[in-house]
Amino acid sequence: MKNSTGTIPSPVELNEIISRGPIVVFDALCVMCSTNAQFILRHDHQRRFRLASMQDGVGAALYRRSGIDPHDPETMILVDREQVLRNSDAVLAIYAGLGWPWRIAGLLRVVPRFIRDPLYRVIARNRHWLFGRHETCWLPDPADRDRLI
Repeated sequence: MKNSTGTIPSPVELNEIISRGPIVVFDALCVMCSTNAQFILRHDHQRRFRLASMQDGVGAALYRRSGIDPHDPETMILVDREQVLRNSDAVLAIYAGLGWPWRIAGLLRVVPRFIRDPLYRVIARNRHWLFGRHETCWLPDPADRDRLI
């Protein structure tokens, strides 16, 4: 269900969207985040993950529902039904969900979160400075547009 108007979906609509499977919410203006989104689309052969931009209605609503300001996010999130993962947990779960060989990144879960997350947050807070910022939101190729909500 594409929310093409960019409006915030109702709670019922949002629950319906969430019920259809995992959603990666990311910053479509961030060069690094958009590159990661492209990587997910390219390597998710089972088409498990869908993407939502924090700049659009669904992504913003998912951030707000998770207690994150979509205008000043400190993390990307992975929404999988009622579970919301953020920071390094989200990244590791996404890569584990891509299958072999990317799932090997899941081994990094042995590194304690108190070590992983501060590093993640430093990169996330400085992502535009480190990697750049697009003038307009990145959009996927037409073959993958159905995976952007």
